[in-house]
Amino acid sequence: MVSTQAPEAHTNWIDARRRAVTSPRGALSLVLTHWEPPGAPAVTDAVARAGQSIDATVTRLQRTDIHSGVTQEGFRVWDPESPAQRAFEAIEYYEYDPAWVIRGRFELVDEERVVPFEHLKDDGATRSLPVSGDLVFEHDGTEYRLSAFDTDNGRIAQLQLVFGDSTNGAESYAAGRFLFLDHPAPGVGMTAGDSIPITIDFNRAIVPPCGFSNHMNCPLPPPQNRLPFAVRAGEKQVRFADGFSL
Repeated sequence: MVSTQAPEAHTNWIDARRRAVTSPRGALSLVLTHWEPPGAPAVTDAVARAGQSIDATVTRLQRTDIHSGVTQEGFRVWDPESPAQRAFEAIEYYEYDPAWVIRGRFELVDEERVVPFEHLKDDGATRSLPVSGDLVFEHDGTEYRLSAFDTDNGRIAQLQLVFGDSTNGAESYAAGRFLFLDHPAPGVGMTAGDSIPITIDFNRAIVPPCGFSNHMNCPLPPPQNRLPFAVRAGEKQVRFADGFSL
C-alpha cells in the first residue's frame, strides 16, 4: 500500500531536483569537459579556466582510456551563468502514479560481474561498469530483469539503473532515463542467486545529465534494459526557452 504522504514527498523531490540542476555545479552549469591525451599530466587551474567566466569553477576528472588502458586526466568547467542556465525553464514530468511504485527484488548474480555500457560520446565503444546484481520485477504478468550498476552518492551505496522504454524520443528524453535506488544489501554476505526485496519507484526516473548539458557523457541503456512498454512516470524532458538548443 502506498503512503498517502507519497505525493507530497514526490513534490518535495521535484523541488530538490530543480535546485540540484540549477545549482552552481548542477548539470546546467557545465560548459566544458576536457580530457588530456592518455598519460599526459593534468593542466593547471589557470589553463583550465582560460577564456571562461570569472565565476567559473574547475573540478578534476580521471578515467582509463578505452583503447590504451592508460590513465587520462581531465577537468570540467562549471559556470552558474551558462547559456543553458539562462535558457532553462522547467523539467517536464508525468503525474505521480502509485502504480509505478513496484515491488521487486535485487538478485545477486556475480560479485565480479561487469557489463559493457555504451556512452553517448564514445562513438560506439563501451565501458565496463560493475553490476553486482539485477533488478527483477513483473509488469502485466511478465518478468523483467534489468542490469543496475553499482555507484555511490555521498558515500551512500546505490544502484543506478539506465533504462529505455517506448516513450523515449516521443514523450521522454530520447536517449533513455536514469533511476537511482539505495542499495538494498551493501556489504551483506550474499552469494550468487540470493535475492533481497527492493522497491522500484519509476516516479523518480530522471533525465540524465546529458539532457541538461552536451558536455556530459552519459551511459546508454544496454539492450537488456530497453523495456518494450511505456513507463509514464518520472521526468519527461528538459524545457528550454524558444530558440535555445544544446
